[in-house]
Order: sequence, then C-alpha cells, then structure tokens
Amino acid sequence: MAYRRTENVVRRLAEREQTILEAARSIAGEEGMGAVQIAAVAQRADIAAGTVYRYFPSKNDLVADVIAATAERELAAIRAAAGAAPGPLSALAACIATFAARALQERRLAWAVMAEPVDADIDALRLDFRRALAAELEKRVSIAVAGGHLPDQDARVAAPAVIGALLEGLIGPLAPSAGSAREAVQTVTLLALRALSVVDARARGLVAQCVLP
Repeated sequence: MAYRRTENVVRRLAEREQTILEAARSIAGEEGMGAVQIAAVAQRADIAAGTVYRYFPSKNDLVADVIAATAERELAAIRAAAGAAPGPLSALAACIATFAARALQERRLAWAVMAEPVDADIDALRLDFRRALAAELEKRVSIAVAGGHLPDQDARVAAPAVIGALLEGLIGPLAPSAGSAREAVQTVTLLALRALSVVDARARGLVAQCVLP
C-alpha cells in the first residue's frame, strides 16, 4: 500500500518551504542575491543545510524560486491597484505608482530580483518578470489609447521604456540614495505619465489621487 501524506504533513512541508524562501528573500533584501547561499539561508531559517537541499537541490533553484515568488507578489499588487482604479488613466497611474512605491520600499530586494548581475540561467527567469511587468503596463496603455484617453502610440515600445526609466530612477546605481520616498515615487510617476502623453495638469491630478502603499 502506497504511503499517502496527511494534510498536516503536507501543510508542514509547505510551511517549511515558505520559511526557507522567506529567509532567502530576507538575505537578498539585505545583502543582494549573491549572498543567498545555502548555509546562510539555513542559518537564517534555523534549520539544517541538508533540509534546505531537500527542498532546493541547488542555490540556483532557491534563487529562481525567490525571484518567481517575488514576481508573483508584485504583479498581484500592481494588478489589484489598477483593478481598483475608477478609469483607464487612473488605472495606468495606479499601476506605475504602485510598482514604483513597492520597489522603493524594498529597494535592495527589487534590485536583486530585477537587475543585479546573476548567472545566465537565473537571468532568464528575471527577464520573464520584467516582461510580465512591461506586459501589464502595455495593457493599461493600450486600454487608455483605445478609449481615447491617450494619443495613438506603440504601447509595445512605450511600456518597456517606462519600466526602464522607473528602474533607473528608483533603484539603479544612478538613483539618489536619500530624500523623500513619497516624493521620489510621485516624481517618477509624473514623468512616466508625461512620457505617455498625459496632459500635464491631468497627470498631476492623477498622481495626487494615487494611494501609495
């Protein structure tokens, strides 16, 4: 008779896996992805290194899951903010501002999962995250254009350009390390809306209406 895991066992295994992922994400947020080593994660999670290996056979497997889990969390937050907005332009502004605010709130982690140099196979997964972000923004721009709220433009080009500006302005090596986070988010959101041809007065109003996380 084959062994079947009970619900309690399945739950405990899932909880242990989540503990490991949270430990790895915590280290990445403090020291960068390069610091996510099996021994360090095991120590942070207060478990044996062998236990980590049972869930993640290699460091790259662990890093890949950290990136995937973070991407899922961030995309869900962006979609929720845009979905709660009252109109296409408000949804666009909410999408941009939410991404910007959350990236700045966890700046080191955002850099680690989106831009920090990593192995080529991990970089491919990270690129999927950036594509998904660009696709979400592209959808919001396309809806606004279709509704006559924005002038006609190629959303496939505009969306990744905006993502690039947000990353460089907020978490890249050229981004200022001091100052008001709220003002920084408002500045880059306003910049992005202007770049997408939102009239300045309207853009300022949209930024003022954004509820930042």
